[in-house]
Amino acid sequence: MDLIKNKSLDTKAEAEKRPAHEQVYHTLKSKIMYGELVPGQPVTIQGLTDSLGVGMTPVREAIRRLISDGALVFQGNRRVSVPLLSGRDVEQMIFARISIESELSRRAATNMNTEDIDRLEHIDQRLDRMITEGDVGGYLHLNHKFHEMLYSHADALILSDLAERLWLRFGPSLRVVCGRFGTQSLPDRHKDIITALRAQDAEKVAKATAQDIAQGMELMMDALVSG
Repeated sequence: MDLIKNKSLDTKAEAEKRPAHEQVYHTLKSKIMYGELVPGQPVTIQGLTDSLGVGMTPVREAIRRLISDGALVFQGNRRVSVPLLSGRDVEQMIFARISIESELSRRAATNMNTEDIDRLEHIDQRLDRMITEGDVGGYLHLNHKFHEMLYSHADALILSDLAERLWLRFGPSLRVVCGRFGTQSLPDRHKDIITALRAQDAEKVAKATAQDIAQGMELMMDALVSG
């Protein structure tokens, strides 16, 4: 327990050592990823500066990076917003996510040991509780953590970076889907992924990941069409 506590403190200390613009970037990135900034709702640069309690310069730098990531769009008059996704956007994301993330899973499967898989399963167990309790915020954080931890074992930094950028683009809309349909309706093929990992079957891991992505993104597509 002390080890976990110390690790958490170390992570916090490392974050505080980052330059101001880097801290702001990661804070805004998290707010976008987990849907705290609603798609299509404009926010002012001054408003972000005030809410974050930092200067204008680091906020502008962070916004510049997030626009480059595709996570924000500039609307003029010092306003930015999280982009609204179209059906065509989601269609492309389904293709990109399945291509990239199934390959990450395939590579990760060959590098994970029993302890790694146990940690992944522990996250999934916590995720199940969030689904049962209808905790949207908890679900979004743990769902991302599950995939992030899995992909971190792939030893493929370029693919991991591409996957993270895609998550930034669809994360806010996933929050909208959760709010509309509830966490109970969300597909979860994580147990299939874990079972395949324990069987050391990389192809089944990749297939289960692709199915997990396809079902979740198709639900998002349905929400956009019906909305």
